[in-house]
Amino acid sequence: MDLRQIQYFIALFEDGSVTRAARRLNIVQPALSMQIGRLEEELGQRLFERGPHGMSPTAAGRRMYRLYLPIMRDIAVARQQMVQQDEMVAGHVSIGVIASITESVMADALLTFHRRYPNVEVSVSDGYSATLIDWVTGGQLDTALVNKPRAPMSLTSQSLLDEELVLVTGVQHGPKLPATVELGKLQNVELVLTTKRHGLRGVIEAAAQAEGVYLAPRFEIDVLSAIVKLVETTQFATILPRIAVQRAVQQRTLRMHAIIAPRILRHVVRVTHPRRPLSAAADALTGIIVEHIRAISDADVLEPPMTSSMPASLPLPGSLVIRPTLATQ
Repeated sequence: MDLRQIQYFIALFEDGSVTRAARRLNIVQPALSMQIGRLEEELGQRLFERGPHGMSPTAAGRRMYRLYLPIMRDIAVARQQMVQQDEMVAGHVSIGVIASITESVMADALLTFHRRYPNVEVSVSDGYSATLIDWVTGGQLDTALVNKPRAPMSLTSQSLLDEELVLVTGVQHGPKLPATVELGKLQNVELVLTTKRHGLRGVIEAAAQAEGVYLAPRFEIDVLSAIVKLVETTQFATILPRIAVQRAVQQRTLRMHAIIAPRILRHVVRVTHPRRPLSAAADALTGIIVEHIRAISDADVLEPPMTSSMPASLPLPGSLVIRPTLATQ
């Protein structure tokens, strides 16, 4: 088995077609098929099954991909760092980012990064923090920006920033709340939050439990853009990082309220594999993303209060009186 055969195997696994994989590798199809055949003969296992829709990996093929992909990524990164000139950052970066960042600053951060480092290719994946951590562990990602997990992990973690979560309401239909709101006094506010699989929900639940507050949202949604849309058009409220709603606040469709007693902070960390050195390009991209997040976090103050006290009840449109969703224990 040599590196060329592994490269051929990975290309065929990812493309699922001898034709597409050969085109990607810039070789003829018979050469690819011959190398895969030799690899299967050496391992004594079939790696692919030919079907009407292309080449499907067998269980052995899937296991080999899972084992060898991190190795090939390490070799590619090592080669980049050996041949890279000091004055030029180049290569490929594969980064995972939580949704609140991808939906808010990622596009602008990538444009800034491309202007500074035009010779770098970037792949961005988003998902739950736990999923991104697994992908870094397995070698599918070079690094990931995630909410700091509460459980210990085998990856190297570097703190990047602490960001305050805010209560968010709609300008047109939302409840008229003061600029500063105590978490324990939101029992008359109808909430929509992320599910308990989401890293943000874990941060919110930990803060609420520390104060003896029970959270019972009416809706649980993991798509942040859907939460924002729902809050914009109803009297539902939510709790999100400032960066996730800043654009809507600037457009005057959402209003932010500071949460006190307690303040809710999420800790964003960068996770990397301890045995895989981070490339200069990946380090630079991380720094630019953090720059954009801090620029938003420091940009504006919260909206001024709309009223000096909370209403006793907050009816939804159509005169439907909502039930309490928070109760102190």
